[in-house]
Amino acid sequence: MRWEARELTTTDDAALLPLKGLVRSVRTPEFAGVTFHEVLCRSALNKVPGNSEMPFGWTINPTRGCLHRCTYCFARKTHEYLDLDSGVDFDTQIIVKTNLVEVLRKEVARPSWKREHVALGTNSDPYMRAEGRYQLMPGVIEALAGSGTPFSVLTKGPLLKRDIPLLVAAAERVEVGLGVSLAFVDPALQQRVEPGTPTPKARLDLVRAITGAGLDCTVMAMPILPWLTDSDAHLDALFGAVAEAGATWITAGALHLRPGAREWFLAWLGRDHPELVPRYRTLYDGGSYVSVEYREWLAGRLRATRRRHGFVSRENRQFPLRGTTPDGGAASVPTLQSDVGQEQLALF
Repeated sequence: MRWEARELTTTDDAALLPLKGLVRSVRTPEFAGVTFHEVLCRSALNKVPGNSEMPFGWTINPTRGCLHRCTYCFARKTHEYLDLDSGVDFDTQIIVKTNLVEVLRKEVARPSWKREHVALGTNSDPYMRAEGRYQLMPGVIEALAGSGTPFSVLTKGPLLKRDIPLLVAAAERVEVGLGVSLAFVDPALQQRVEPGTPTPKARLDLVRAITGAGLDCTVMAMPILPWLTDSDAHLDALFGAVAEAGATWITAGALHLRPGAREWFLAWLGRDHPELVPRYRTLYDGGSYVSVEYREWLAGRLRATRRRHGFVSRENRQFPLRGTTPDGGAASVPTLQSDVGQEQLALF
């Protein structure tokens, strides 16, 4: 099912889907082929289920759907809850919570709010191009920092540079973790796999801007694609470029093929690398994760590559443990083990 296109100035009084809080659906020439569905949300903070292995307890997602068009994105499945497909609709039908900042300010001001760590970039990228239009993140940063709430941001978007002064100021009040998602140094391959994302150079420049401002920056080198980006040559080039850009740490892991993403990635693979499709089916054996043997092989290669490029004893400070507060004790900043574990921690 599709929502019909609207002009920029129209109000949506009869959406084809019963989307709660829908104010209007708009199109604008700057985003050809994309429809923004502007909604009034009732909640800004999302509680992570208690049985999740995520190392944080709360998230904020200013949008649903993503303009980055990553073929492998595990969040694609969530669009099906809206009676939209996890492919083209996920890329072009973007839900924007236009009152997000106002709602967040009320939520973090409640006496019951315990100022637990909040993660952004878990289900949509808060600095994709749409942020330039809606400008929600400055208010989010100020609301979190002003309430004493620690937070982290994971993004592919160089637009974060705009908010570095705000992030520097926030880091003087609360713990702030910043991560840049970058798994490809070959621009041609990168544009085929994630055609809506900024170039590797742009993201490396973002790393430089963050660290140049005195903030730590972790690079999430995910996903590593079997037989495409797991060679010594590619990993050396990737880790070397990240080290040269000044990243504090780099973590990496193999591609996950969860339902919703699996279909779209394998369709892409069949078009671009049909010879690899049988090998992927064997490696994943119908599931979401690579075999234990491959995961252990890759983990060893990643450890060796990390050491070669000077990432030896640096601490990943991106995500405090679930439930910790700003005074939550010495164990509140773990090292992520994403290169050996099975949790894909964020939207890449």
